[in-house]
Amino acid sequence: MTASPAPSFSELGVCSALCEACERLHYRQPTPIQCAAIPAALEGQDIIGLAQTGSGKTAAFALPILQSLLEAPRPFMALVLSPTRELAFQIAEQFQALGEGVGVRVATLVGGMDMMAQAVALAKRPHVLVGTPGRVVDHLTTTKGFSLRNVQVLVLDEADRLLNMDFEAELDKILSLLPSQDRRRTYLYSATMTSQVAKLQRASLRPKHTVKVEVSPKYATVDTLAQHYLFVPDKYKDCYLTYLIEEFVRQSSCLVFVDTQHNAQRLTLLLRNLGYPAVCIHGGMSQPKRLGALAKFRSGERRVLVATDVASRGLDIPLVDVVINYDIPAHGKDYIHRVGRTARAGRTGRAVNLVSQYDVEVFQRVEQLIGQRLERFPGAEPDAVLTLMERVSEAARLAAQEMREEHRQKRGKSGGGDAGRPRHRRRKGA
Repeated sequence: MTASPAPSFSELGVCSALCEACERLHYRQPTPIQCAAIPAALEGQDIIGLAQTGSGKTAAFALPILQSLLEAPRPFMALVLSPTRELAFQIAEQFQALGEGVGVRVATLVGGMDMMAQAVALAKRPHVLVGTPGRVVDHLTTTKGFSLRNVQVLVLDEADRLLNMDFEAELDKILSLLPSQDRRRTYLYSATMTSQVAKLQRASLRPKHTVKVEVSPKYATVDTLAQHYLFVPDKYKDCYLTYLIEEFVRQSSCLVFVDTQHNAQRLTLLLRNLGYPAVCIHGGMSQPKRLGALAKFRSGERRVLVATDVASRGLDIPLVDVVINYDIPAHGKDYIHRVGRTARAGRTGRAVNLVSQYDVEVFQRVEQLIGQRLERFPGAEPDAVLTLMERVSEAARLAAQEMREEHRQKRGKSGGGDAGRPRHRRRKGA
């Protein structure tokens, strides 16, 4: 029996103006999550969507929202909450691209950017607000005239991560200020259905008007991803990373995941000192610097991006060829999101995990979660790797020196020219 062809966007109920936008953006056929979610959303149902990263879920909620905007007879507002700034910008860009022909106004509310400029954008009465919970609460507290009383659609994107990042207090505040559940629609999208997400579902969705769509198996990696490990002594991890970068960087783009901001900065400087075009992204950087680093990596100007888990979910970074886990994530689900940055949309990709003597148990849990025994990365024999030791040690020494100097400069500025200025504590995650 031959499989029936996938429906078109028009057959899902998407109006002609938005179908033209999809065609312009080369969205040729709806993805499985779009096929499952869009018709229910257009019928006015609440949605719980469970799907892998890279599955097309942004368009699955953006298209029904934009169609509602076209059909709305009264002031319309949708609120989309995201766990990270970068994902918020990406969602806003997709709304603007899909809604270019229908006059959509989009505002992005994230930390690290000017509050006044965001307040001016809010005064223009945007149709779609995309933001992180902390910054949305900041504006609810300080921006005169801003409220959520006209919100007709609420989207909680990457809901499991919103809760893992301790946004529960901000989410409770926002939910308390929204119209009641029977006066709005809610779309909750998550990679996994945890007990916290189930609790959020009960607090935000209408039980009798909710459709659950799940289009991928739980905790799976794609078949086009080649996954390997290397057992390495912890004191030689920098050498093994350098060996892998040397192996891949001439033909491939490499995304290196680490656990701490300090390691992201240190390894970026180390690789630069060795002559490799590296940039980094982590939560301690200003928003313009984070966006600048992403832009350089996306354009191919820099072929190595060193990142914390701020880059593990949702970001559309095309053509990542290799993911290297310098640090093995403590939670298996984070591993799936990290390696999901490569082998997207049917393309092939590779993931290499550096497993030290301290990581064996965590790595075995990852293998158990994904139901696979990974193969050893071919090559990378100790004798060949350790020939790099002298160069890597010198690059590491210079990197440490640069970080100390940068720390001294920051400390000097905070104790000098800025001493008379009022200080404002940044909200977590904003």
